[in-house]
Amino acid sequence: MRKSFHLTVLTPERALLEAEGVTQVQARLADGGPIGIYPGHAPLLAETVAAPLRYADPSGEHAIDLDAGILQVNGDGVTVFAGSQTSGVWRTPEVFENDEHFDRLARELLATLDAQPDGVLDSETE
Repeated sequence: MRKSFHLTVLTPERALLEAEGVTQVQARLADGGPIGIYPGHAPLLAETVAAPLRYADPSGEHAIDLDAGILQVNGDGVTVFAGSQTSGVWRTPEVFENDEHFDRLARELLATLDAQPDGVLDSETE
């Protein structure tokens, strides 16, 4: 089992965060419940609410305040698509050359979610 994963936080404006060696992520889901994600977590696609996203990496524990969005867990790690960052100053590596790339990825993710019955992502969907 892997001991860490990659965390990416994206907004329509820019990539807010790219973190390697992440050992945990904590977020608040739209159903009101919190979720903890650790290495080896099952694939997941979920809606988040405006709340701090907390994570731990080799440099320590961190939090970033985000608007509501979509959280995706897959074999590559955790990706959070958020409306915007609500406060704080964070690393801002430029992963996308332009907003069109982010928009395309967000549309693909939403289409996958919409194609599932009752908005539930099938475990066999990649």
